[in-house]
Amino acid sequence: MRALMIQGAGSNVGKSLLVAGLCRAARLRGLRVAPFKPQNMSNNAAVTADGGEIGRAQALQALASGLEPHTDMNPVLLKPETDTGAQVIVQGKRMATVKARDYAALKPKLMAPVQESFARLKAHGDLVIVEGAGSPAEVNLRAGDIANMGFARAADVPVVLVGDIDRGGVIAQIVGTQVVLDPADAAMIAGFVINKFRGDARLFDDGYALIAARTGWPGFGVVPFFADAVRVPAEDALDLAQSWGGKGSNTGTFRVAALAFSRIANFDDLDPLRQEPGLSLAMIGPGQVIPGDTDLVILPGSKSTRGDLDFLRRQGWDIDIAAHVRRGGRVLGICGGFQMLGRVVCDPDGIEGPAGETLGLGLLDMETVMTGDKRLSRVSGSHVATGAAIDGYEIHIGRSDGPARSRPFAHVAGAPEGATSRDGRIIGTYMHGLFASDAFRQAFLRQLGAAPSALAYGDGIEATLDALAAHLEAHLNIAGLFALAR
Repeated sequence: MRALMIQGAGSNVGKSLLVAGLCRAARLRGLRVAPFKPQNMSNNAAVTADGGEIGRAQALQALASGLEPHTDMNPVLLKPETDTGAQVIVQGKRMATVKARDYAALKPKLMAPVQESFARLKAHGDLVIVEGAGSPAEVNLRAGDIANMGFARAADVPVVLVGDIDRGGVIAQIVGTQVVLDPADAAMIAGFVINKFRGDARLFDDGYALIAARTGWPGFGVVPFFADAVRVPAEDALDLAQSWGGKGSNTGTFRVAALAFSRIANFDDLDPLRQEPGLSLAMIGPGQVIPGDTDLVILPGSKSTRGDLDFLRRQGWDIDIAAHVRRGGRVLGICGGFQMLGRVVCDPDGIEGPAGETLGLGLLDMETVMTGDKRLSRVSGSHVATGAAIDGYEIHIGRSDGPARSRPFAHVAGAPEGATSRDGRIIGTYMHGLFASDAFRQAFLRQLGAAPSALAYGDGIEATLDALAAHLEAHLNIAGLFALAR
């Protein structure tokens, strides 16, 4: 088994999508390929077949590789809970919650499970494509590094550095990275790639040659901007803000508004709705109001339910939601958003932050108590209101109980799941990924008075991955890149 690592000259340069495309390209070439990311930071997670959680991007890369997602593909996952602290997930399970300043002391202990997971992946197949995190140019974080050059050198994996020309300054990104790197780290870099080019790529010929001359690294191609990237799940909340902002994703007449919480989690739940032509899906960001003509308000998942309840109130969204409900509008809460719909959220042991309780929106007659145990499970059920089948997953702490639970949203393994109000206009569920089930999405939207399409969401992702692989094959020296792997 050989391996190759893709690192970025900065954050959000497109590493995750490139690795997904390279995994699909390798698979289409007949190679047995697997993705690997030593350390990821994201609140967009996926539940794996072995009962753990990994970054959503690694789940997409696994799909591109034709594999079931596995915790070995992302052995360390950091899930931010506050501006200065994060939950540390190791090989799929919660290890601790630490402050950012304390994580440096923890990192040396994490290299062993990272290498253990990498070794297991390498034992099966032909190629592992590794994704770095952030940028190796953040040399202030080099001590004990497990995400970039620390891993590359420990595992002896050659690196290709990716620069994002769309944001400007790509020459300085790549040349500057070499300047600040330790020479031994810089020696691990075997070439570079320019990503997200718009326009005539030949106009960059001189810049491309300058980078090669200054660094001594060979270039492996210039990748034009891939517009269909919006059709696959995004992992970074920055992508969410940039791609949606406060504008509707389509011009459909049924209007959906989703709240962009400060700790929004698993927001790819909304991706299938974004692709429905009959809907107009708007992400409502800080300082924005929920439009008065909204038909459905969605409270998505949150990594900090009580913290985001406070955030919601600071934006005045509680007032907007109350007015929306008075006008006869509907509200859907998913996971953390479901918990917010109840009377109160209690955290007596300080699981998510300081111990205490926070008043909910009072739209469902129930209360939630945070507990130390975490539910991680793939689930299948049936929607009570329509009978449509739903496939999804649960990834949450906390238990919600109360009279509203006697009116479930769905039945899962014969047991009630979620809750609804007496009039059916307030809906809550712990099930993530529900809108990827085409039959359920169509039945749910039809029940709400929308006009769903015949969109086959999963087929669309597969087609997009194939198109991405073809895009990279047309613009990169794929054979040369794979030949670097060792």
